[in-house]
Amino acid sequence: MTRQPLRLAILEAVSVLEEAGVPSPRVDAELLAAHLLGIERTRLGLVPLVDPAMVDAYRAMIAQRAKRIPLQYITGSTGMGEIDIEVGPGVFVPRPETELLLAWALAYLEGLQEHPPVVLDLCTGSGALALAVAHARPDAVVHAVELKPHALAWARRNAERCAAAGDTPILLHQGDVTDRNLLTSLEGRVDIVVSNPPYIPEGTDLPPEVIEHDPHSALFGGPDGLSVIKPMVSNIARWLRIGGAVGVEHDDTNGAQVAELFAQRRVFGDVTEHPDLAGRPRFVVARRVPTDVEARRGGSQGGTGV
Repeated sequence: MTRQPLRLAILEAVSVLEEAGVPSPRVDAELLAAHLLGIERTRLGLVPLVDPAMVDAYRAMIAQRAKRIPLQYITGSTGMGEIDIEVGPGVFVPRPETELLLAWALAYLEGLQEHPPVVLDLCTGSGALALAVAHARPDAVVHAVELKPHALAWARRNAERCAAAGDTPILLHQGDVTDRNLLTSLEGRVDIVVSNPPYIPEGTDLPPEVIEHDPHSALFGGPDGLSVIKPMVSNIARWLRIGGAVGVEHDDTNGAQVAELFAQRRVFGDVTEHPDLAGRPRFVVARRVPTDVEARRGGSQGGTGV
């Protein structure tokens, strides 16, 4: 059978996705073509002709995307840091914005070289943040907490795959990050906490890819988007060692409120709001500082500034 121009297949795909209202039709069309061909998107121009069977498979994938099924569900993976994470129905798809939280965490960990750092990822979902940290810092002891069994199964699958590839295994825990009895063995031992918790205020208008596919429990944080973050702050205070740091992602309407949740606690200092690449409030960081009593007891100082 006659081979067909890839360029025409992509143009047809772009038209289909545009009509379906997909936000980035050309990017998605090219990414799906590259995925199917097993090449980088930038190398599509080096493939002038493709077999009819490939075109048929490509049209089937485009039809899925036109139904507003998340691109990452179709390809089966997404990136975080230097690793790929498998995702699919039942687990939250990590967003590019979370790369900024990861970058902050890795920069902070650069200042921790005197001992293997202890890292805690709360609401880990697919395990993306925890596994990206473990890949970048093989000396770290990384704990990750997830409540929902289905998401935890995805995290376990990703953790096993990364460990098989040579990364330091992470420690997965099923639990509620707001539970005061969670991980008592880590009290005062954690160097850095990172979290991308459910933080969208209920009733927020979301695109079909999100509202129809991401688990609602991974999206919504109550009427104000803070129902998980508020009680989580107390737990973070008891887990962090003095000098340790925390970074929590939040809704772009809640930067000041999340910062205040940390600032109003005496055990946190250096509270700082961080924007995303569009300039919107995206995550808050803080450092665990000693109380007056802890200072008098000579609480150990460690870590770096945040």
